[in-house]
Amino acid sequence: MPPADTGASAAARADASAQSSPVTSSTPADAHPAPDPEAAKLHPGGPGYRRMSFALFAAGVATFALLYSTQALLPAISADLAVTPDQASWTVSAATFGLALAVIPLSALSERFGRRTMMTASLSVAAVIAMLVPFAPDLGWLVALRAVQGVALAGLPASAMAFLAEEVRTKALVAAIGLFVAGNSIGGMSGRIVTGWVAQAWGWRAALGAVGVMAVICAVTFRLLVPKARHFAARKVGPRALARTLGGHLSDPLLRRLYGIGALFMTVFGAVYTVIGYRLVDEPFNLPQGIVGSIFLIYLVGTVSSAAAGRLVGRVGRRGALYLAVGTTAAGLLLTLTASLVAVLLGLVLITAGFFAGHAVASSSVSRAAKTARAQASALYQCAYYVGSSIGGALGAAAFYAGGWEATVALGLAAMVGAASITLYATRKAMAERRVPHLRKAA
Repeated sequence: MPPADTGASAAARADASAQSSPVTSSTPADAHPAPDPEAAKLHPGGPGYRRMSFALFAAGVATFALLYSTQALLPAISADLAVTPDQASWTVSAATFGLALAVIPLSALSERFGRRTMMTASLSVAAVIAMLVPFAPDLGWLVALRAVQGVALAGLPASAMAFLAEEVRTKALVAAIGLFVAGNSIGGMSGRIVTGWVAQAWGWRAALGAVGVMAVICAVTFRLLVPKARHFAARKVGPRALARTLGGHLSDPLLRRLYGIGALFMTVFGAVYTVIGYRLVDEPFNLPQGIVGSIFLIYLVGTVSSAAAGRLVGRVGRRGALYLAVGTTAAGLLLTLTASLVAVLLGLVLITAGFFAGHAVASSSVSRAAKTARAQASALYQCAYYVGSSIGGALGAAAFYAGGWEATVALGLAAMVGAASITLYATRKAMAERRVPHLRKAA
């Protein structure tokens, strides 16, 4: 799952604006210009940059490999533990819900204890839990361990973007963040593929153990390579100040709409990819577990569509891009209703492309729309995003258990109707404001 925007772009702009002004003609001849704070930061070709890049890449791989490690294994878990699809789906939803609950508190703690410390602690705890998960005796223990693992993982996305914004030169920040996001995508994809093939040979517990070993290796790699933070300034974020900041963001109608759109897109994505394994191992497809896990190679489509979202916005605007993302996702959902494997795979391609494009537009718009405390505004988006994943996974599996794949598709279409309705409301509001110039709020 591609990660949400955590305000790194805003922090980068703050870093750039903080540079000292050049010496003017009135400056005494013997005066020395103030040192450029950017000069001491990491940059491509400079000492420590490559180590930092590999460290954050490893952290990104581990985070998303762990977060969705059970998603491709749900049919095997259901069969082995004799539980229904909606019950098994909580092994995914519990992790994402735990992350959603903890991302804001842990982002505040990272302001006090440091990004590097928070990332190290989060990744270490999550990796240790990953080694315990395969030994869960029943579904209750498995869900509980996954929930704790989600809480632990929340400290990493809450801190990684801020760490990069503080330690990397502004001009190199986009490339550094891109490598971290690539780690997210590769971790999410590879974790599902590895679990699918290992489960086919040795069972789902061995598959989760393999992901746990991978996470331990990534955690050790991260700790050995990540450089010390040289530009972090600790500050205490009190509960009252944090509550006021969050309340201010939640009172902004535009931000609320963006949070809702992100949650609705993720509801579709969570529902589809939680349930698709059940559909593909059953009639009329009867695919083996390894092949089902390899279906997640389709995630590579999302990497392309999210990268293209910026160009799409430049051509048709933010709302136009959202309409196209909704339409693409809805078309993909309808295609998956057929009994043709080729059509189902094409439908998954469209769903994935539409989701990633919609998520990229909504998440990038949050930092653009927030006037203050952009990091907390983006943390709220992450919270909504992962709540949507949790709800989508749970409701999608429940719908599948009650009414088959058609019911899961109906849930996804309802979510896309909701996203389209929010976007249509924003369009009508913008049109009305162009007719009435004295209105202050922008759609």
